[in-house]
Amino acid sequence: MKLFQQISRIEKLDSAEDFVREYEIGKGDFILASRTIYDKYFKPLGVEACVKYKDSYGQGEPTDSMMDALAADFRCSGCTRITAIGGGAVIDMAKLLVLDGEASVKDIFQKRAALKKKYPLIAVPTTCGAGSEVSNVSIAEMTGLHSKLGLAADELYPDHAVLIPQLLSELPYAFWATSAIDAFIHAIESFVSPKANLYTELFSKKAMEIIIDGFRRVAVDGPDARGGLMDEFLTASNLAGIAFGNAGTGAVHAMSYPLSGVYHVTHGEANYQFLTAVFSAYQRFRPEGRLKELNVFLAGMLDCGQEEVYTVLKNLLDKIMKRKPLREYGMKKEEIESFAKNVEASQQRLLGQSYVKFSWEQMAEIYSQLY
Repeated sequence: MKLFQQISRIEKLDSAEDFVREYEIGKGDFILASRTIYDKYFKPLGVEACVKYKDSYGQGEPTDSMMDALAADFRCSGCTRITAIGGGAVIDMAKLLVLDGEASVKDIFQKRAALKKKYPLIAVPTTCGAGSEVSNVSIAEMTGLHSKLGLAADELYPDHAVLIPQLLSELPYAFWATSAIDAFIHAIESFVSPKANLYTELFSKKAMEIIIDGFRRVAVDGPDARGGLMDEFLTASNLAGIAFGNAGTGAVHAMSYPLSGVYHVTHGEANYQFLTAVFSAYQRFRPEGRLKELNVFLAGMLDCGQEEVYTVLKNLLDKIMKRKPLREYGMKKEEIESFAKNVEASQQRLLGQSYVKFSWEQMAEIYSQLY
C-alpha cells in the first residue's frame, strides 16, 4: 500500500530576480501568470519568454473553455517548458499543458483521454492557500455541468515548486484571508481522510499549527500584522498541499463546488462557508476515530475544551473574515436539494475521501443550516 510521495522539488528563493537567474527563464519558456504580479516583479527583468496572462482567457475560476484556449496558444508557441506564476487558478490551468496530445479539457477531466506527460512544469505560487504547486490535482468548472470537477493524476505534479515570499508582500487582505483559510481546510480535511497516515498527519498538523498561530496574532493585532507572517503562511500552504496531495480533501470541497460553479464564488471563500458545518456534522455522525484525535489537537491550540472546538474555531475565523449566509451569494432555497444531488452525482472522488460519506439528504440539511 502506497503511503506517501512527494514528486515536486521544493525550493525557497528571496526574489523574482533570483528565480529568473537560477532557472534560466528565457526563450523556450511558456509563462502563464497573474498580470499584476508579473508586471511588477518580472516584467522589469526583461525576460525573453512567451508570456500569457490568466485574465486574457477569462475572469474568475478556470473553466474548460478557458483552459482549451490556453492549450491552443501553448501548442502554437513552440515552447518546451512551462512556468506558472500565480494563485491556484493559474497553476491548475498550467498543469493541463504538460500533457501530450490535443484532447479537450472536458475529455481529460471526464477521463476519456489517455494522460501522458510531455513537458516540465515550474509552479510559483503567489497566494498562501491553494498548495497546487505540490499537488497532482487540477480543478475547473465544466461549463456544461454548471459545477466544478477535479482531476487527480500523477502526470500533473509540477516538477518544481518555488516559494518566493516577496510575491505575497502586497496580497490584499481578502485574498490573504480566503487563501489562508483554504490552506487550513486542506490541512484539516486531509487529517481526517481515510487515506491519511502517519506521514500525511505530520504535514497536516504542522500546517494547522502555523495557520492557527498566525490567525490568532492577526485577530489580536489587526490585519496589518499579516505582513510579517507571509513566509510562514506560504510555508503552511505548501505543507497543507503536500498533505492533501497524498490524503485528499473531502466533503467541504465537494459541497463548495456548486456554489462556485453556479454563483462564481472564489474557491477559498466557497470552501470557508462549509468548514465548521461539515465538521460539526462529522462530530454528530462519527465522534470517535481520527476526528477525536483532531479535536484533542485543535483544543490544545485553541485553548478550549474538545466539545467547544468548532464553536471556538468558527469565532476565530469570523475575526479573520466574516462568513456570509449562502443566500447572500444569490443561492435560492429551492436549489438546496438540487445542489445536494449534484454533489452526490458528480463529486464521488471527494465524497469517497470524506470522514463521513454523506447522503444527499444529509448534505441538503447542511445547505439548509447555512442558507
